[in-house]
Amino acid sequence: SATDVTDDVHPEVAARAIEAAQTIGLHICGVDVICESILHPLEEQNGGIVEVNAAPGLRMHLAPSFGRPRNVGVPMIDALFSPGENGRVPLVAVTGTNGKTTTTRLIAHLFTAHGWRTAMTNTDGVYVNGRQIDSGDCSGPRSARNALAHPETDAAVLECARGGLLREGLGFDRCQVAVVTNVGEGDHLGLNFVHTVQDVAVLKRVIVQNVAPDGYAVLNAADPHVAAMSASSPGKVIFFALDRHHPVMATHRAQGQRVVYVDGDHIVAAEDSWREQIALRDIPLTRGGTIGFQVENAMAAIGAAWGTGLPWDTIRRGLAGFVNDSDNAPGRFNVMDIRGATVIADYGHNPDAMRALVQATQAMPAKRRSVVISGAGDRRDEDIRDQTVILGSAFDDVLLYQDAAQRGRADGEVIALLREGLKGATRTTHVQEITGEFLAIDTALARLAPGDLCLVLIDQVEQALEHLRRHQAGEIQA
Repeated sequence: SATDVTDDVHPEVAARAIEAAQTIGLHICGVDVICESILHPLEEQNGGIVEVNAAPGLRMHLAPSFGRPRNVGVPMIDALFSPGENGRVPLVAVTGTNGKTTTTRLIAHLFTAHGWRTAMTNTDGVYVNGRQIDSGDCSGPRSARNALAHPETDAAVLECARGGLLREGLGFDRCQVAVVTNVGEGDHLGLNFVHTVQDVAVLKRVIVQNVAPDGYAVLNAADPHVAAMSASSPGKVIFFALDRHHPVMATHRAQGQRVVYVDGDHIVAAEDSWREQIALRDIPLTRGGTIGFQVENAMAAIGAAWGTGLPWDTIRRGLAGFVNDSDNAPGRFNVMDIRGATVIADYGHNPDAMRALVQATQAMPAKRRSVVISGAGDRRDEDIRDQTVILGSAFDDVLLYQDAAQRGRADGEVIALLREGLKGATRTTHVQEITGEFLAIDTALARLAPGDLCLVLIDQVEQALEHLRRHQAGEIQA
């Protein structure tokens, strides 16, 4: 049985219990006392404390055999959270067809620069406070819940990819900021009942629909499917675009709302008459503003940081410190010098990504341009063909290889589709089929001369980057 004696405890007995808890270092605990009477100090009756319990039972307080019930849960929660706090951490959700992993990593970097112990999930793994706690494609709701449940998490940036959204929805009930980088022509069309670009947009829109009422949706104004999502946001909207004169941008800014755009050699954040400028030369990710899709990723990250309330000095410092190498953003336009030639490793795998990569590489000088490419077997025939249609107008040499996993395709079927895309290519003069990703990389690098450029569209990201690193270090001779 249990008897409630809260109103009868001598102040000195209560003081000794508090001292015991502080000595052990516990904020909430149960203290067991042996004494003749709770009405007198322990010292007067040779009483003492026999146990400090880190996991005390609550039933005896909620429903004692005798005495007044005490709702001990309320003061426990009040002790954990200060008045006005709700226990939530800043949470940014990121989705889109392309750019979402780089944007996720950049936002997480900005949060870390602010001093937050940041949890991040993406297609490479789960990271908490800079430490990887899981690997593989962790862009689904289970990984999100694991990241949010980690005791060190002060803030979270969660990549939300198509597969996880379809299987289990979101790993959270609402977010402070939702970022949609783009929809474009879509990706993974024909899979899991997602057949059209409109279907993709409806799926990606889910994170916007779950923005907190006092939060922001950060949306690409230049993508009509993304811009239309603004009507679904319970919170406010921050639009971003390269063109500040885009009608969506101009209208939103005229209404005194937040926008992020490029003006000359600066990224500008504006709200009503207020402006903040960041020079593109101070954002290494963009290579001085020459890589258009990285400028868009930077604008999306700036919008997310702004919507979360980060100071502008922190945003500037974080952008300046983010280097787009194989450590910070593996497989996301990683540029390296190998024997005087420029080699770029990227995980792009859809027509929109090919267009962005062609535009980016054309801004980089080169004598001869080559590309190493395979195709994901679970994409539609036309999506596989279109990739080499685009590349055939921009590269002199195209080396085709077969992915490690064909994803339901017959042997050689993907390469045949890629070859079809090169029929009538306006620039490509050399096409070569190679078995195996690493042999294809070796063959391409062996053909390079100083001043050439080679784009390697990698499949096995970690292994391919390590293979390229060994080439760069001279451990493998072309």
